[in-house]
Amino acid sequence: MGQQLYFDNYTPVGDILVMTICIVMLILVSVSYVTKTKNYSIFLTMISYLIFAAIADLAHHEWYTYIKDGNYTPVYALRIVYHALLFSLLLLYVVYIVEMQHLEISKRIPIMVTATLVYTSVVITDIVSTLNGTSFKLNKDGTAVSSFNIFLVGYILFLVIIVFLMVAFRDRIYKKAMFGFYGTMAMSFVILFNQGRHGQSSYTVASFLLPIIAMMYLVHSTPYDVELGAINVMAMKDMVRYNYEKKRELLFMSLYMPEFDSEGEAIPEELQSTIRKFAAEFFKKSVLFQINNGHMILFAPKKKNPDHENRLNKILNSFHDEYERFKFDYKVIIGESIDEISRKNEYLSFIENMHRHMEINEVRIVDIDDVTAFKKYEYILDQLEEIYKKHDLRDERVLAYCQPVYNIKTQKYDTAEALMRLKLPEIGMVFPDQFIPIAEENGYIHVLTEIILQKTCDEIKRLIEEGYAVKRISVNVSVLELHDEEFTNDIDRIIDSSGIPNEKVAIEITESRSDSDFMALKSMIEELKVKGIKFYLDDFGTGYSNMERIMELPFDIIKFDRSLVIASDSDEKAEKMVGSLASMFAELNYRILYEGVENDVDEKRCINMSASYLQGYKYSKPIPIMDLRKFFSKA
Repeated sequence: MGQQLYFDNYTPVGDILVMTICIVMLILVSVSYVTKTKNYSIFLTMISYLIFAAIADLAHHEWYTYIKDGNYTPVYALRIVYHALLFSLLLLYVVYIVEMQHLEISKRIPIMVTATLVYTSVVITDIVSTLNGTSFKLNKDGTAVSSFNIFLVGYILFLVIIVFLMVAFRDRIYKKAMFGFYGTMAMSFVILFNQGRHGQSSYTVASFLLPIIAMMYLVHSTPYDVELGAINVMAMKDMVRYNYEKKRELLFMSLYMPEFDSEGEAIPEELQSTIRKFAAEFFKKSVLFQINNGHMILFAPKKKNPDHENRLNKILNSFHDEYERFKFDYKVIIGESIDEISRKNEYLSFIENMHRHMEINEVRIVDIDDVTAFKKYEYILDQLEEIYKKHDLRDERVLAYCQPVYNIKTQKYDTAEALMRLKLPEIGMVFPDQFIPIAEENGYIHVLTEIILQKTCDEIKRLIEEGYAVKRISVNVSVLELHDEEFTNDIDRIIDSSGIPNEKVAIEITESRSDSDFMALKSMIEELKVKGIKFYLDDFGTGYSNMERIMELPFDIIKFDRSLVIASDSDEKAEKMVGSLASMFAELNYRILYEGVENDVDEKRCINMSASYLQGYKYSKPIPIMDLRKFFSKA
């Protein structure tokens, strides 16, 4: 039981400091982009309650100094409001943690019922005990009399609930974040404990501020790249979600610079300055999101930019001027929010899909055809995922096609290249250039290889049983598959289980400039060649070709790309160069296969350039693999 002048144990410094910090926090979150979740709304409510609690604490102490007639009713009322706000904050702490832990309804309900009962009980007890003077009373001479501290009781009860939540469901929160919350809560308790020891009440509100600072730093901190002024991709998804829910239309502009797409390739400071200017000057309320080093997407509310078409023209004109200065290649996409894309929050996938079909230094305005192409892409991706999960090596959606290869020595068709097609329920036939890149990007390519190999082996077995002379059929393999530890085992298992000789199968692969790919390729070839499997170097003459590495790899056949066939027809010098390359390989016991032979002139020229095999539309377009019977001869 204590008795002293009520104002003696209080200084306004603590409450003024709390209000100042809270206002600063509100300023910071208003100028940064913070993910607008339910917890963010709770967080803002806490800051507001904290400001009001500080004001109530200041007000009821200040009012106390002006009362001369001993009627302290306004002081009691403000004190009750002050305590109610602090208890509301404690209840919000519980709500915030429950939301953050994503507790199931069965766990959430008893905790929230308990917290609500504690809140209701302590608030009602505080009101009643203050009115009847059993817990706190001011005498007419201004001295304060207190018998028991209802606030301390409520604080401890809420502290027990919060500690229980943090301990019982600790696996729901990232450990470092949990320790951050523990630390700030411990410091809050230290402040209150030391304040009580010295008979003070000035820093009660300040003790509630510390957990809120922890929330801002650990959960709601701004994801800005301070140099560029851009925000990360997760914030972009949140902005799209938030505006879609509010039925607000957006404008967007994507800038992709391939030169800076790899990690470590920093955008020059001068170019960063230009991008900052673009983000800040051309659209009102715009937000810039950085997807990776070389890809940025700008979003702006359409309602705030009614003259957006004029603004787009200005930004494009300015962009072209900047391009003349920097000379960095780009792809630019401009559009307005699309309901279907917004609903699924797929702008990043949508834009990346458009990039695949754009030329360098092209500006594309989004239209309905782009949306249709993306829907097709998504459908193909879903089907590939289903094929991957099902892992049926005779999946009916994967069709085995082939292109017969003419053997110059035997003057017969006894080899072929197996090719893939997809036949999907909703869109029908899909060609490799549409689905192979998608399969490679998403890790589904090896399953497709297994399926086409299985179907090729099945057909080889049928042809042999029917008496056809089959030298071999080749199957294409992606260089991305080589790093799969089970790759060679899968190839070996499928061929063995089919019951055909290994030499009836060949593998076609394109060279890669990657050192790790080269070592994996070399190891894979050496392991499978021992079993009699032949290897083709595919697409020689396109892109990267390292002669030294080719010589290190035990290929059997070098496939000269259609581009070399065309080049050899351009002039005598080009024909001699291609012919010399082919002659060199032939002298080293490689066989030469020319792709893309389309007429008699091509055929004659390729035969003169050391050809062993010819493939192209002169002989046959790709056909279903069972139609090989029309080309192959009986043994």
